[in-house]
Amino acid sequence: MSFDATQSAILCADEDARRHTRDVLRRVGDAWSLVLVSQLTRGPRRFTELLRAVDGISHRMLTQTLRGLQRDGLVSRTSFPEIPPRVEYELTPLGRTLIGPVLELTRWAEDYRDDVEENRRRYDARR
Repeated sequence: MSFDATQSAILCADEDARRHTRDVLRRVGDAWSLVLVSQLTRGPRRFTELLRAVDGISHRMLTQTLRGLQRDGLVSRTSFPEIPPRVEYELTPLGRTLIGPVLELTRWAEDYRDDVEENRRRYDARR
């Protein structure tokens, strides 16, 4: 698929559209959102399951990221009236639309991992 600057200008014809697009891309492109979307493709998960499954994420960052994904309508939160309380997170229908692009991005990262690593080595060697 070819993409040029003309297409970009067409897709984001005005400043308001560009701002909105940047906001959405910031959400789905941050360090943890795609990881959490990936985890939630398996179905509903409890907070503690996500915390254990996502290496390196803090309790605070998991909370913050899940809230952002909820705010954007990508993840739903269901609280069950049990003792102890149980809360599950799952992808919404809108959130599930991200699965295809996330898989494609993951495939790209896997396909070009060696190229990226080689470029990093060359860049670092020049420094």
